[in-house]
Amino acid sequence: MAVLPPFAALVIKGLLLSCRVVRIEGMERHDEAISRSGGGAVYATWHQRMSYFFYFGGTRHVTVMISRSRDGEYVARLASWLGFRSVRGSSSRGGTRAVRELARRIRDGELGGMLADGPQGPARVAKLGTVLIAREGGVPVIPVLWGADRCWMFNSWDRYLVPKPFARIALYAGEPLWIPKSAKGEELEKYRRLLEERMNAGTRWCDEQFGTERPWRKVTEDGLPEIGAADNIDRST
Repeated sequence: MAVLPPFAALVIKGLLLSCRVVRIEGMERHDEAISRSGGGAVYATWHQRMSYFFYFGGTRHVTVMISRSRDGEYVARLASWLGFRSVRGSSSRGGTRAVRELARRIRDGELGGMLADGPQGPARVAKLGTVLIAREGGVPVIPVLWGADRCWMFNSWDRYLVPKPFARIALYAGEPLWIPKSAKGEELEKYRRLLEERMNAGTRWCDEQFGTERPWRKVTEDGLPEIGAADNIDRST
């Protein structure tokens, strides 16, 4: 517990610091939204794109929600070494309290971070939690995505990506999404769909800076992508 988190943080920082951001889109609207909200916002990224967010979010001291489990303690210590703040809670232990604490901190001017498709997916399908926290905090949701010219890709449920050393990075800050305090029911679902569409558009933009869009579903034994709820991510119609 005392040795592994700082060592892992050192390795992660070394890897990500070797990468170079060569293309950026949307930071002007990002800065304007942060200024308008008094410093608070909810950054939203996909689980697949979490790795470079370790650098982007850590340097901005983003506050994230981490489980109270023993594994969560390792994650919390690693996050602290990377520069993150945290609130502790999960769906099974202290989740409601943690959500309220995160919303309060964001309302007070901290930056929050959320994996929009959660820890288990479906991949690139936004959950409602990100929208709810932004509504309660009175701050915008800002999609933050990245792509790389070369990276490792794991055959996980979301085809998790890690940039290789000295990779070139394209960084995208999506159009901020403001959620009215009065939004409920179907109106909240409308904002959830809009967030999902903006995040998927940003992800495609990042990948297309270096070629074509990268896969984002686990591959089966016969080499085909798994089929599931994530096949229906385009809800613009």
